[in-house]
Amino acid sequence: MSLSEQQLVRRDALQTLRAMGIDPYPAQGYDVTHTAKNIKEQYVDGQPFPTVRLAGRLMTRRIMGKASFAELQDSSGRIQLYIGRDNICPDEDKTLYNTVFKKLLDIGDFIGVSGEVFVTKMGETSVRVKELILLSKTLNPLPIVKVDDEGQVHDAFTDPELRYRMRYVDLIVNPEVRKVFEQRTQIYNSFRSYLNQKGYLEVETPILQPLYGGAAARPFKTHHNTLDMTLYLRIANELYLKRLIVGGYDGVYEFSKDFRNEGMSRFHNPEFTQIELYVAYKDYYWMMDLVEEMIEKACMDIHGTTRIPVGEEMIDFKRPWKRYTMYEAIEHFTGIDISQMDENQLRTTAKSLHVPIDESMGKGKLIDEIFGEKCEPHIIQPTFITDYPIEMSPLAKKHRSQDGLVERFEAICNRKEICNAFSELNDPIDQRERFEAQLELGKRGDEEAMMLDEDFLRALEYGMPPTTGLGIGMDRLAMILTNQNSIQDVLFFPQMRPEK
Repeated sequence: MSLSEQQLVRRDALQTLRAMGIDPYPAQGYDVTHTAKNIKEQYVDGQPFPTVRLAGRLMTRRIMGKASFAELQDSSGRIQLYIGRDNICPDEDKTLYNTVFKKLLDIGDFIGVSGEVFVTKMGETSVRVKELILLSKTLNPLPIVKVDDEGQVHDAFTDPELRYRMRYVDLIVNPEVRKVFEQRTQIYNSFRSYLNQKGYLEVETPILQPLYGGAAARPFKTHHNTLDMTLYLRIANELYLKRLIVGGYDGVYEFSKDFRNEGMSRFHNPEFTQIELYVAYKDYYWMMDLVEEMIEKACMDIHGTTRIPVGEEMIDFKRPWKRYTMYEAIEHFTGIDISQMDENQLRTTAKSLHVPIDESMGKGKLIDEIFGEKCEPHIIQPTFITDYPIEMSPLAKKHRSQDGLVERFEAICNRKEICNAFSELNDPIDQRERFEAQLELGKRGDEEAMMLDEDFLRALEYGMPPTTGLGIGMDRLAMILTNQNSIQDVLFFPQMRPEK
């Protein structure tokens, strides 16, 4: 590995520190009493305030002879340090200031400081440092963002591939990125508190599964050496959660990492997170109300409003949301009523609408493609699409009043699906027939067709009460609620091509 000039200088400084008897990576911790943020929030000029101890990265430094100003960045933000030579070196030996601080410390190094809080003549809350210790020496220089007199930013760490590949650097130099991930966690906490208050149980189900199911998707496949069997990374956790409803729980939910071996885009990552919820004795109408209420609450918890700017749009999650049946939506956006069409007529209609299709697609897939191409791109505000054709939904219950449909809804927002829900199919004979129809689609070449799960069918034969189920894509929802343009911007470590 060839090293840059700055990397070589830092390695030389590292060796010099060690030769001076200074451990650049000391084993002991540092007793922190305050953060930059709470000092700025709590200190009142002229009022008594305790000695503070902080730790963080050295981010800027202005050396002015016997005294210097610097900035320390911790997890809460930045604060100015005033470092006087005679303050940190009260005896005759001024090595700590003249050699270590001025020459051997670099931007990005971790330091610990203690001292008194004061306000400078310029009105900036600062720490007059009395003690300074090196906690960790950095060997790679940080990209330093510079702002000129006209306010133009230079040398910012903005290249998307570098930011995603080196998220650790992105988080250091782009503080606004940290806020996105903190808000993502707030969404999870909001959902958890809402569901826990209703008495539902958070559970865990297997990620490695002998049969993949619960969604239409291509799986990742692996092999278990001891059992000598093929296993799949789960594409959904639906079938396991419904087994728990069979077992007697009235409501269960899981934040699950799921995996689908499919394309990548700014809306798709092969590893993603969703929350799935199953509640006994309820139906999909009840679940629509819950989704509206839970997401509206999350908006209020994070932003204090239901109106969220997303790109050039202003999206309002205030209840109630607009609702269309799938056939109504297709007719609304295309002017064509497809509700009575057979497979051949749908194929002809798709071609006339210039919707890409292939011969492996059955009736349900054709309808899904027409909706995806001609309706989704026009739906900005949160909208429920309900009552899907039975061919599209092998795990949903037949509609109570409309032949050929199932009790299913998706919520579409900002042109993309953010959740999917059913009145769950609990008839084991009907479920077996649906699985068998999926096997036939698989024979026609549909790589996303579901497998037949005999153990799940056996569980249904022991009886599952009327149940409604929900899946919300947490990554896409986080994109909307934090106003991010790409799924990679709400994942700490998105999947990347191998580094060249």
